[in-house]
Amino acid sequence: MVAEKKMQSKKEKAVKKQSLVIVESPAKAKTIERYLGSSYTVLASMGHLIDLPKSRLGVNVENGFAPEYLTIRGKAKLLKDILTSAKKSDEVLLASDNDREGEAIAWHIQRAIKQKYPELKIRRIVFNEITATAIRNAVKAPTELDEDKVNAQKARRVLDRLVGYNLSPILWKKVKNGLSAGRVQSVALRIICEREDEVESFIPEEYWTLEADFKKGKSVFSAELVSYKGNKAELKNEASVNTIIGDIKDRVPVVSEVKESERYVRPKPPFTTSKLQQTAANRLGFTSKKTMQIAQQLYEGINIGTNRLGLITYMRTDSVRVSASALDDVREWIKEYYPAELPKEAIIYASEKKAQDAHEAIRPTQISYTPESVKEYLSKDQYKLYGIIWERFVSSQMENAKQRTITAEIEAGEALFRASASRLVEKGFYKVIKLLSSKEEKDRVLPSLATGEELKLEAYRPEQHFTQGPKRFTDASIIKILEEKGIGRPSTYAPIISVLLERYYVTRENKQLVPTTLGRKINDILVTAFPAVVDSGFTAGMELMLDEVEESRKDWVNSIEGFYEPFKKKVDELMVSLESFKGSLDEPTDEVCEKCGRPMVKKLGRFGFFLACSGFPDCMNTKSIALAKCPRPGCNGQIVARRKAKGRGREFFGCTNYPECNFVTYYKPTNSYCPKCGWFLVERYHKKKGSYKACINPDCGYLHSQDEEHVDSD
Repeated sequence: MVAEKKMQSKKEKAVKKQSLVIVESPAKAKTIERYLGSSYTVLASMGHLIDLPKSRLGVNVENGFAPEYLTIRGKAKLLKDILTSAKKSDEVLLASDNDREGEAIAWHIQRAIKQKYPELKIRRIVFNEITATAIRNAVKAPTELDEDKVNAQKARRVLDRLVGYNLSPILWKKVKNGLSAGRVQSVALRIICEREDEVESFIPEEYWTLEADFKKGKSVFSAELVSYKGNKAELKNEASVNTIIGDIKDRVPVVSEVKESERYVRPKPPFTTSKLQQTAANRLGFTSKKTMQIAQQLYEGINIGTNRLGLITYMRTDSVRVSASALDDVREWIKEYYPAELPKEAIIYASEKKAQDAHEAIRPTQISYTPESVKEYLSKDQYKLYGIIWERFVSSQMENAKQRTITAEIEAGEALFRASASRLVEKGFYKVIKLLSSKEEKDRVLPSLATGEELKLEAYRPEQHFTQGPKRFTDASIIKILEEKGIGRPSTYAPIISVLLERYYVTRENKQLVPTTLGRKINDILVTAFPAVVDSGFTAGMELMLDEVEESRKDWVNSIEGFYEPFKKKVDELMVSLESFKGSLDEPTDEVCEKCGRPMVKKLGRFGFFLACSGFPDCMNTKSIALAKCPRPGCNGQIVARRKAKGRGREFFGCTNYPECNFVTYYKPTNSYCPKCGWFLVERYHKKKGSYKACINPDCGYLHSQDEEHVDSD
């Protein structure tokens, strides 16, 4: 009897169903494998296995734009391992990300397996979070691949290839070898370049503000001048400020009005991809690339003690929608810990009209895992990002906060000063806000004031300012403008910025995105030659077309055909007619090569301008370009850009006579010199004020303004 049971058990094991699950990353594979048990094998594709060839167009424009797919170099062994595992399995479950790229990855893998094992059962599983429940539910309800989503990815890939592989040769022939252009990146570059033009053309104007410190009893508070003689206070210079001070200095300040108002502050909806990137940039100082890398880690799985869990839902989304079960969970948590802040009903937020709404908002998968409870298992950056995601989601389902503001107006002669103080009288959702808190949310207090009450004047505090021009884009602000204009999608915001930085069309300075000379030249050519292609409206239209393909409302081949024919015709014309700029960026100089005596030429390289010997290739001598004259007395050296550690590390600017002269600054020299002391001006940056020019001389303190002359450098 015992022997029969053993035999039966062995037979059951022998016929036990074996399933192969294919995901994108090893971290995700490790997490999912723990949930599914021994009858499942989980392998990672490491992203795409099959794609268009790198060395040629790979699109048959004569045959319905059919793409030519090849196994990506270095991925052949991985594909072979997947095919080997598939052969041993009863079924294959494709579990790549639930977006266009993920669907395409799954489609290519299915196609490769079907070619070898046509009878093998292959299904698709999708999930929004990597938790045991979500994964097991997905396995119980497999679906078929979404062909429309695959076609949308195919259309995007083909479209980008057609644009890139036609525009880039123009740049090679007309500007410089090795350059490249992209459909979406070129539009982003145009936006950044246009903002730089505005920054450079802006001329600051001087203005002043006047604050006064008033005293009541032991309390001292400040108020700002808002009007004088019944008109808005416009203080253009120091003289106008002194006139007002002289007029009112002997007047007794009197409280003329005290007003009290209340307003409700609503919580913000949970994060979409773009809002997460913007908030992480503004609050945590993260680049968009860093934010997405950390979010990916939190999504794919973190070891929490003996458990491995995906802490957040899928991080590429444009929706603020939240599942009913998640709403129930968060409301239960609020009911337990902050019962007074629980609304009667769940708060439902509306997504943008153009949102695809394919995924939920970014939220914690288990609300009970508070940031503090998992802090020991997370890196410092993981903790910060998880913290703001958790806080934003929980606070989004809490009661409004109530803010009370007291505004006092104080008259001193014909001058009117105003002071305001706000405080939260009902904290509401702010009770769970820690990492997301800001200085603006902190209370400011005024003493108790009554109309007609006399105050004591403690001091006047006049302050000079200069108007601030348009600010350069940061990761946060460029993502905001791309989203507003409909350029790109949640999965592409970070890559757009990364590509521009990698190509050296843009650099990041003080967290600002600054176009390089090379980037501006590329942009000038593209805007002149292909204004429609690098137009934000056209690009947004292309994104909309891809959405319509995914929604089965448009045929991708017809859509691309309508774009390609006039585009290719223009490319062919420009190959012949466009003026060549090759060598036009090279400038002769008076510099002499110290190695061979021939003149040096100013050239544009991948990392900016440099000096090269005109005797190249016989003489390979190169050196940095002088940006300014060394200000040290008796030194006739030049200031050039340098980097530590063999080209890595932070850029600095030093004298060519080093080590005899050790002058160094981290501020970039401009092409202007100070009219007061003769030292060069540098570009400086203030977190609130933005970029401005100032003298490098620490004893001078000159800040340029509209009315002061500049001595241009030679």
